[in-house]
Amino acid sequence: MTVVVEAVPNFSEGRDPEFVGAAARAFTDAGCEVLHTTMDPDHHRSVITAIGSPASMEEGAVAAAALALERIDMRKHQGVHPRIGALDVLPFVPLHGIDMAGAAELAHEAAARIARLGIPVYLYGAASKPEGRGLASIRRGGFEALAERPPCGRAAADLPGQGVGGVAEPGASARRYRFAHPTAGAACVGAREVLLAWNVDVEGVAVAAARGIAAHIREADGGFPALRALALLLRGQNRLQIAMNLEDPATTDPLIVFRAIERRVRELGGRIAGTEVIGMLPDQVPPEAARRMRVRDWSEERMLHRRVRSYLATRSAQDVGLET
Repeated sequence: MTVVVEAVPNFSEGRDPEFVGAAARAFTDAGCEVLHTTMDPDHHRSVITAIGSPASMEEGAVAAAALALERIDMRKHQGVHPRIGALDVLPFVPLHGIDMAGAAELAHEAAARIARLGIPVYLYGAASKPEGRGLASIRRGGFEALAERPPCGRAAADLPGQGVGGVAEPGASARRYRFAHPTAGAACVGAREVLLAWNVDVEGVAVAAARGIAAHIREADGGFPALRALALLLRGQNRLQIAMNLEDPATTDPLIVFRAIERRVRELGGRIAGTEVIGMLPDQVPPEAARRMRVRDWSEERMLHRRVRSYLATRSAQDVGLET
């Protein structure tokens, strides 16, 4: 059986297309298929979505981590998105022929190799022990908070960096970074289910009102289950957005969330300018829902299940020696 895993690495670089291209090539050179890339200068963040075998995904992820270590200096990084590292987040998602336990094992193997580069690793989601640690608890305070002594309540990295990577202070090659590499910060590596990462752009409402909407809809404040939401002002693009991760689209219908946002924005005298999806669309956002949500740059090629089927068909043909 062909095993397919998805990786969605998030990098703290959203202004250099050369870096994003090089990071994507790290995955294709390892034998993965890159489905989508995105970058944003205000978030100062890029996201790559790739699928492939566990072995190829591990190789691509480690190569991309090394690239981020070499090229990104977190001491100079400023963006609106929460972050603690150059390779900030690396989730592995089981798609076909592998279960969550297998994805967690892959996360552990990749995390160990990334730590050997010198980057401390915090495990999250199904890869953490105990299982289910969230990103918010790790990234609270950002890169700046990851000093030699952790903020109150934060443990040292699950896998301290080996102190062998990047440019650091004298003697760094002989030490272990317990919380953060001096230039690359730390990486959050985990395993999770398919989620929807999306930003709804709103116009005609104040930033404070947008923050109120985000607070009203997110699970942490009594809103929709499995929904994480923040209001972010992108000054360089003059955009105000409700930035969201819907961690279980099967439980919470994305269209219902969109309608709740739209209704409240209209009550405040504003309008929805459009929806940006980061990466791929899960099955819970079919074409009609995507149109209703005004998803920009929508096409059938953005549907995850379609791309996985195409990948499987190609591999099956290759296995029997057919030309594709």
